[in-house]
Amino acid sequence: MSGPATWANRVRGLVLGLALGDSVGRGVVPASGPIRAGVSTQLAAFTIDGIIRAWIRGEHKGVCHPPSVVWHAYCRWAALQGIQLHKRHQKCIEGEKWPDGWLADVSILRERRGSAPATVKALTGADTQPSSSFGCHALTRALPMAALHRKLTADKLADLARDVAALTHGELHAGHPTAAAVVLAARCLSMATFEEATGLEPDLIRLPHVAWLFGMVHEALGHVRQAPRQKARLAQVAPDATASAALSGGVYVAASYPAPGEAMEALAFAATAPDGDSVAVVAGALLGALHGVDVWPVELISRLELAWVMDTLARDLALQITESPAGDGYGPPKDPFWWDRYPGW
Repeated sequence: MSGPATWANRVRGLVLGLALGDSVGRGVVPASGPIRAGVSTQLAAFTIDGIIRAWIRGEHKGVCHPPSVVWHAYCRWAALQGIQLHKRHQKCIEGEKWPDGWLADVSILRERRGSAPATVKALTGADTQPSSSFGCHALTRALPMAALHRKLTADKLADLARDVAALTHGELHAGHPTAAAVVLAARCLSMATFEEATGLEPDLIRLPHVAWLFGMVHEALGHVRQAPRQKARLAQVAPDATASAALSGGVYVAASYPAPGEAMEALAFAATAPDGDSVAVVAGALLGALHGVDVWPVELISRLELAWVMDTLARDLALQITESPAGDGYGPPKDPFWWDRYPGW
């Protein structure tokens, strides 16, 4: 990069870093040909879709519950995957064309790219309560929500991330790490260094639950100070596929390889963790948010399944947050096709 990345460039870096980490972390990087996407990438795509729709609905209807709109997005993912929704979710699929929106026409989103058991259980089961799962997908799929830091304060952003995680996962052990990861990624989008992004400023210290969440981050940083870039220490920090391990491992990796020129080395190191894809997703998102999209090699991105889809979603997310292309319902929209792409029903 010739200079500091723009905010929109960083949003793209976060989203593509997530997707690349999802693939690199699973060890599926062939020397040539397509690089397969993972299920975290698919779910993150629908998180972005849901967030864009939620903000459009709020601007047009005046009222919106964003977690519910994101839930509808996950229902659309399930429908494309051929997963039979429980009948209590039938209200999500009313209308002449469903699933709607442009993602419904992306063929790769109809293909299985891994399992997301807690999410699928919530979508197919009769139980109205989320599972007690501590699994990492609650966190990995939520990371693009960090871009909402331009709309929400840190505590509100943490609350929203926790609420979206709780749609399908246990609130305490998945929701809290998810909230911390999203707030940290949001800070990476606006800070110059990873050290600065992980610092607790006075405005955050005054928010007790946000400060508590960052305690997990600083515990991981302590491991970096003691033994950076050590596979054995990474395995200790991130021993399994839980949300808390994904956060701790991602922070350990990002802090061990904070320079832009080390980004791919960071993902390769993250892949050595016991659950390498979740750790690499978090590390990729944090480093992409910090340095911008140009930190990721074109040669790899050009071969990455869903790269165009994820980059388009990232651009659209940034555009929705800064320009509201669908307008507010009181005048002509800036983009007359925006509502068709992201129906804010």
